[in-house]
Amino acid sequence: MGRVDGKICLVTGGANGLGEAMVRLLAEEGATVFLTDIDEVGGEKLATELTLEGRTALFMRHDVTDEAEWNKVFDTLLDKFGRLDVLVNNAGGGTYNDLETLSLEDWRKIISLNMDSTFLGTQKAVKSMKETGGGSIINLSSVGGLVGSPNLVAYSAAKAGVKLFSKSAAVHCGQKGYNIRINTVHPGLIKTASGMEMAEKATGMTAAEAEAAFSALHPIGRIGNPYEIATAVLYLASDESSFATGAEFVIDGGYTAI
Repeated sequence: MGRVDGKICLVTGGANGLGEAMVRLLAEEGATVFLTDIDEVGGEKLATELTLEGRTALFMRHDVTDEAEWNKVFDTLLDKFGRLDVLVNNAGGGTYNDLETLSLEDWRKIISLNMDSTFLGTQKAVKSMKETGGGSIINLSSVGGLVGSPNLVAYSAAKAGVKLFSKSAAVHCGQKGYNIRINTVHPGLIKTASGMEMAEKATGMTAAEAEAAFSALHPIGRIGNPYEIATAVLYLASDESSFATGAEFVIDGGYTAI
């Protein structure tokens, strides 16, 4: 316990799924967690629940594709806490389309949701962190950013962009001497509502059948759970990862090893 004691953490897309698991674990390990999401009901519920458990958690509605809303989030956070130690750019998503069926409008939405949001959050976090001694930025990519997925063309492109953007930003911060580490986390298929929805659409099967089919694609023999991704985020948020920057943390049950 206490692996991130006293750290101020911002987690986007923190109301449910992977984000919720990250928020809970960071709070349990001593962090003050500022979670944001477009899901106001879910976000407020989680922050209230953690507060009642004796944790420190606050929620703010946040469209991560909107620079003005990023400014409001940082203004609020810095006014209340004075600094940011950890940013987790977790918010993202995609639609299930191939090259021939994807519209330009949906392409732009997916690129904005995944890449614009990561750029905006990282840029604003670096501006703040370099003035307060450094910090850790954790950008959520995907195995879809490492291998081609024919029916996730925009999502794969966006998550691959997150990976190389993060490497470039990590090198920049290192060379500038900012003491800011930037890494990416690449989950395989994880058992969340959005993950299972994608699996059902990909296979045309029921949830149970889709889970079995995807489990067979992972050498470990199953799909992942949110806690298994949250533990990697916790490591990168903590001082234990002080020599890790510009790296890819692939947590996929062996999916990309085949």
